[in-house]
Amino acid sequence: MTWTAGDDRSARAVPDPPRQAAPPPPAWTTEAEPAWTEAGSPAWTAADTDPAINPLLVAVTAPASAAAEQYRLLRTRLEGGAGARGRRSQLVLVTSPGVGDGKTLTSANLALTMAQEFHHTVVLVEADLRRPALAGLLGVRPEPGLVDVLVGSATLEDALVTVPGQNLFVLPAGLAAGRSTELLASSMMTRVADALRARFDRIVIDTPPVTLADTHVLARLADGVLMVVRSGVTPRPALEHALAGVDRERVIGMVLNEVETAAGEYGYGRVLPGGAGA
Repeated sequence: MTWTAGDDRSARAVPDPPRQAAPPPPAWTTEAEPAWTEAGSPAWTAADTDPAINPLLVAVTAPASAAAEQYRLLRTRLEGGAGARGRRSQLVLVTSPGVGDGKTLTSANLALTMAQEFHHTVVLVEADLRRPALAGLLGVRPEPGLVDVLVGSATLEDALVTVPGQNLFVLPAGLAAGRSTELLASSMMTRVADALRARFDRIVIDTPPVTLADTHVLARLADGVLMVVRSGVTPRPALEHALAGVDRERVIGMVLNEVETAAGEYGYGRVLPGGAGA
């Protein structure tokens, strides 16, 4: 399936901001289970958070725009689709063939759109540990986060944060990781995913481009993989290479970002048979 983000310029893909190198995390183990409480409420509160949300998050800042409507259409199609082995796509991984295709922006807008549904609990996980950008887009504190949970220096409850004014939980990347692949492939990451499945109706994971090993180890935990490509920029060989590198049963669709359409048209794109995208 191919979905587009419309012709609204606020939905254009933007490259991830540069990230300065940081020292590797301390030694970690996988013995401890991630902590969780019945209340499921993070210690972080809206009063502690910068309320400014990036204008590119049109699901919140421009809900009546054509671009926001495309994210609602994407949400609807994901609701009706099946993931790997025919089960509901509860945990969706968002990736791209390369840097700058707009995957992080798509992840955030999709999660915000899902959180606008009634009686749905949604969490957005920042698993791009090498170049995290979600916390800055959403105006939430960056740590503690996923890395801190994986190395045992924080509980899952400590790391989760809510976006002010939105029914959305975020698990930011946290402490910069020098061994990101090993952390994401650990048994602790599997336990974190299981804990999130038990608590949330929908889980959206923003990952690095598919060219990195991090994405492949996370794809094994996902019900579905959403591939984001940039119209007129992403080379076809790069897309073919990206699709060849993941389990095709898990690929539930593609988002064609930054599409040129005629004035007044929403640019809905095409739904292709067999779940394949082009």
